[in-house]
Formats: sequence, C-alpha cells, structure tokens
Amino acid sequence: MIDIDRADFEKLVGLAIDQIPQELTDLIDNVVIVVEDESPPGHPVLLGLYEGIPLTSRGSTSYAGVLPDRITIYRRPILAICQFHEDVVTQVKVTVVHEIAHHLGIGDERLHELGWG
Repeated sequence: MIDIDRADFEKLVGLAIDQIPQELTDLIDNVVIVVEDESPPGHPVLLGLYEGIPLTSRGSTSYAGVLPDRITIYRRPILAICQFHEDVVTQVKVTVVHEIAHHLGIGDERLHELGWG
C-alpha cells in the first residue's frame, strides 16, 4: 500500500475534478465533494459515495431549499488497492467521475459498460 497524506490526496481529488470536461462540470448543481479517511463502518469498503438527489430526479418546482448533495472520496480504501502513485491518480479520477456520474443520474450498470465501474 502506498501512503499519501490527506492534503496531497485532496489535491489529487481537485486535479481529477479539473480534468472533467466543462460541459459536465457545468451540469453539477448543489453538490459538495469531500475527502474522508475511511468508508463508513458497517458497510462494505467503499472508494466513494454519492448521497443526494440525482439531477434526473429533481423536479423543477419541488427541488428548493435542500442541503447540498454530498460526494465523499475515501482516502485509505483507495490507497489500500494501489501500489504506485500513478495508480492512486488513476483510481481517484475513476472514483470522482463515477460519483459525479451518479449525481448526473447515471447508474452503476451503465458506468460499468462505459468503463467507469
């Protein structure tokens, strides 16, 4: 397992977000992306998690005054499956894209078909 401190890992998450095409980042609405060290206890080990109401499920009049959706990227589970720094960079990007896709309303099955599973 490679070790990258939290500050450097957060920079990798920021770089992954910066690499997403502008057409997609323009669609992101009312979402916060955070880094946590560990995935939630009592769940399978997660690399990332989207919590919220996907854009495809938001009504034009009923979606107001809600807290932001949340995308969490889990540092230690990602580091645990990576051997080299380049592996971490790639896995962070895949995880960020995967969770943002959930925010956009794209499900796991389609993401796997597209190679982002």
